[in-house]
Amino acid sequence: MTNALTELLKTKDAILADGATGTNLFNMGLQSGDAPELWNVDAPDKIRALYQSSVDAGSDLFLTNTFGGTSARLKLHDAQNRVAELNRIGAELGREVADKAGRPIVVAGSVGPTGEILVPVGSLTHADAVEMFHEQADALKAGGADVVWLETISAPEEFRAAAEAFALADMPWCGTMSFDTAGRTMMGVTSSDLAQLVETLPNPPIAFGANCGTGASDILRTVLGFAAQGTERPVISKGNAGIPKYVDGHIHYDGTPELMGEYAAMARDAGATIIGGCCGTMPDHLRKMREALDTKPRGSRPTLDQITDALGPFSSASDGTGDEANAPERRTRRRRRA
Repeated sequence: MTNALTELLKTKDAILADGATGTNLFNMGLQSGDAPELWNVDAPDKIRALYQSSVDAGSDLFLTNTFGGTSARLKLHDAQNRVAELNRIGAELGREVADKAGRPIVVAGSVGPTGEILVPVGSLTHADAVEMFHEQADALKAGGADVVWLETISAPEEFRAAAEAFALADMPWCGTMSFDTAGRTMMGVTSSDLAQLVETLPNPPIAFGANCGTGASDILRTVLGFAAQGTERPVISKGNAGIPKYVDGHIHYDGTPELMGEYAAMARDAGATIIGGCCGTMPDHLRKMREALDTKPRGSRPTLDQITDALGPFSSASDGTGDEANAPERRTRRRRRA
């Protein structure tokens, strides 16, 4: 299938994605507990500004403000009947910004987890999950999104349901999981598990990888895990800007723009093709990431020691796929008492 992302992949050695949605919107005045998706209608100029800030910082691709756009998530805000409206408008605002950029920009329709657990562990059926994702994907398509971007998924069952839904919507897609529990997702998926899963899907993603998690070092270890599987599919790395810390009543990420620049170049060298930031990543970070990708020559695949020397220690002893006892203690971040 030919689409804007596959065309861009043909012309670029590495694609710079965007940064955080939530962090940037909180800085614009969004209150904790509010649904960001409602701003697509209630504060469209702020959403345009969010998208534009990524483009201005050098991003080739940005995600729409629709992460919590399924009926299950919007139900928490009594907006479950506004799925089509909020997702369509979120994509339309993105299309507007992208089309005036003067260079190819991919609008990726963000789709987050439903927040429900699928059967047999939970109560959400496969059919209902497919229906939720299909409804959202149709709306993003109607708004002009180039691809659907599934992110922060933990369970393989939810990943499969989304893939089926995107096929029904006839939309190309990308998919990432969050490896935030000692190198695994909350539901126990490892990097090798995901690399194998995507190849079993009837409707595989254009690209797959990791987002969010616990910091730049950890996500690069996960990227190395994808690469070790020998995948030929483009890999996504969209890591947080450092480690979250509670400072003066709010969450602060300690990753500097310079650190994120180092991270971007190392992510490319580790095997990632689409590189961006997640929580805490601001336009200043993206500018340094753009500069690093444009100016640093491609290097050899980094070792674990090189990653920790440049970006700091890992948060766990292993990536979830091996023997934790084999990992040197100096590579891991010791837990501190609060």
